[in-house]
Amino acid sequence: MGSSILPDLGAEILIPVCAVIGIVFSLAQWLLVSNVKLSPGSPGNNGAGGKNGYSDYLIEEEEGLNDHNVVIKCAEIQTAISEGATSFLFTEYQYVGIFMVAFAILIFLFLGSVEGFSTKSQPCTYDKSKMCKPALATAIFSTVSFLLGAVTSVVSGFLGMKIATYANARTTLEARKGVGKAFITAFRSGAVMGFLLAANGLLVLYIAINLFKLYYGDDWGGLFEAITGYGLGGSSMALFGRVGGGIYTKAADVGADLVGKVERNIPEDDPRNPAVIADNVGDNVGDIAGMGSDLFGSYAESSCAALVVASISSFGINHELTPMLYPLIISSVGIIVCLITTLFATDFFEIKAVKEIEPSLKRQLIISTVLMTIGIGIVSWVALPSSFTIFNFGDQKAVKNWQLFLCVAVGLWAGLIIGFVTEYYTSNAYSPVQDVADSCRTGAATNVIFGLALGYKSCIIPIFAIAMSIFVSFSFAAMYGIAVAALGMLSTIATGLAIDAYGPISDNAGGIAEMAGMSHRIRERTDALDAAGNTTAAIGKGFAIGSAALVSLALFGAFVSRAAISTVDVLTPKVFIGLLVGAMLPYWFSAMTMKSVGSAALKMVEEVRRQFNTIPGLMEGTAKPDYATCVKISTDASIKEMIPPGALVMLTPLIVGIFFGVETLSGVLAGSLVSGVQIAISASNTGGAWDNAKKYIEAGALEHARTLGPKGSEPHKAAVIGDTIGDPLKDTSGPSLNILIKLMAVESLVFAPFFATHGGLLFKIF
Repeated sequence: MGSSILPDLGAEILIPVCAVIGIVFSLAQWLLVSNVKLSPGSPGNNGAGGKNGYSDYLIEEEEGLNDHNVVIKCAEIQTAISEGATSFLFTEYQYVGIFMVAFAILIFLFLGSVEGFSTKSQPCTYDKSKMCKPALATAIFSTVSFLLGAVTSVVSGFLGMKIATYANARTTLEARKGVGKAFITAFRSGAVMGFLLAANGLLVLYIAINLFKLYYGDDWGGLFEAITGYGLGGSSMALFGRVGGGIYTKAADVGADLVGKVERNIPEDDPRNPAVIADNVGDNVGDIAGMGSDLFGSYAESSCAALVVASISSFGINHELTPMLYPLIISSVGIIVCLITTLFATDFFEIKAVKEIEPSLKRQLIISTVLMTIGIGIVSWVALPSSFTIFNFGDQKAVKNWQLFLCVAVGLWAGLIIGFVTEYYTSNAYSPVQDVADSCRTGAATNVIFGLALGYKSCIIPIFAIAMSIFVSFSFAAMYGIAVAALGMLSTIATGLAIDAYGPISDNAGGIAEMAGMSHRIRERTDALDAAGNTTAAIGKGFAIGSAALVSLALFGAFVSRAAISTVDVLTPKVFIGLLVGAMLPYWFSAMTMKSVGSAALKMVEEVRRQFNTIPGLMEGTAKPDYATCVKISTDASIKEMIPPGALVMLTPLIVGIFFGVETLSGVLAGSLVSGVQIAISASNTGGAWDNAKKYIEAGALEHARTLGPKGSEPHKAAVIGDTIGDPLKDTSGPSLNILIKLMAVESLVFAPFFATHGGLLFKIF
């Protein structure tokens, strides 16, 4: 078997050091962003001299606009957005906090009752000849790790939102000096969030493992079973963040667009539009706080799935610490790789023109993937023995270290393929979106038909990429291979999140420029940043969905092993009914979230119309709209509407496990995974394509686009309708579905001991 080259002490030092480097780097980026001053007087310089954006002269000076007033106005708008976002998140967290405590009690009661709350040692689950810690210990420690994961997830989302609302006006002000400066400010702010989240997730998990080890000692199976609560906590908070934030942002967006653009013919983010502040707040609570919690959840779950399987493989049985921590070492190296990659965007290359923005963001993905492949190769050589065994549904499978390297690499590159396919289908630089834009000539109906077709078609290559990576990684290293493939896809999470957060920050910056009455040239720059951000946001969603599919499958494998199911036979009625119901769940969930957005948007449209009709001087710009009422409509709707979809996801595994047993539950998990991935990809890409088709017509960069425009033309109105339909698809239902498939799997894994002992009540009665 041999041992790893890296000593245990080396691994114990490497992981926390990389995490701390990540945190320090994010703080350094934050300091650079804060150099841009939001007070009148000297417009701050970010220390780059004449770099990235010609020289430091201001457009305002050429055009004779009053610089002083613009800065004050930007600061006021930023404060309004920040306050709106903070108050919404605090309201959301109060409700989520109650749920968190209730669910923690449930975990303790269910898992404690497995052995009747006994404090005696029990025979180990996978080796009856040895004695392990009591089930009560698993109950207590699973509850603690659940709370840890939940709190880390909430903090990640909240910090991300704070950073984004801090950076949006600064990006607007930097846009006066050139597109390069604005890009750097937005990207650095995204990097602050990416690195904070990746490093925090890693550090908290590492500390939790070490603290739990003080009690568990040599019982690594029990230790890592208890750690799975961390993933459950992270994802359950992400679900509410994603659904609540998604309903908030889209209710405001749909209301603002339908009345403002279609009925009143005023530009996007016009300060006369009453829903405009709510719309900008929504970008932060949905796209930033929601996305942050979502990717943190994926990261926590893939780590937990890998650790659970490793603990019952030769690493855990022989107590080899360095190979056991292989998943965490991959993430540690990922932080360093992303750090180097980020410098390529902010320091090594200059952006001088609008057309360089998107290639620069895509370069980030390619550089991080190539460097990470080298990093994984080194880690696999240093941290793993040359050969070892991996648990494979009751047997031990012999695996070599190069095979595990290939598993991680296959996940990493599959992520890149999914990212680029998503970009092809959602960027207006390519024919699919241009075809959708062209279909607007004949009205909204053809636009909708073309957009739906595009979404369905965009599933094909990503599904093949996911299928290929599953086949390769399972063939080499069973379920552990799939878990580390998911980790491979998420290993560059810091860069992925930086690119992702960049989008909403640029979107907000454009909104602030419009509201502050800045010149059209500045708005053009922020629009260019935003258009690139839209495509990269779609790429980020592609990553999140692809990794969710792999994570969910790995957790499914761990659940099947823990519940002692020898085979999942589709031909048995117990399993087949589970499959059917599971495949239906994503549709039920999507229906709930779509309807929630629809009913909230209805209230918003009525309120915006009411204000336009009853406030004298609003259209002329002499009276101010009542922004607060619109913010309140979005907040109330999202808090009320996020509970039913959340309950559906959280209660399904419990009800199925208790009443129908583990076999039916395994069918439900498989069914929801298979159908959820397809709907998530098609919904996200359809929405992204409609959005960019509208932007393609508005920008009018190509001759073809100019024949469809300008803003306010019939094709443009048709495009706005398509974009509005796509909003809940791409920002509420689509992204929330990947949490549904992961969350049900991790919840089933955490409760597996209870279901295996007491589950299947109905089948026991009949």
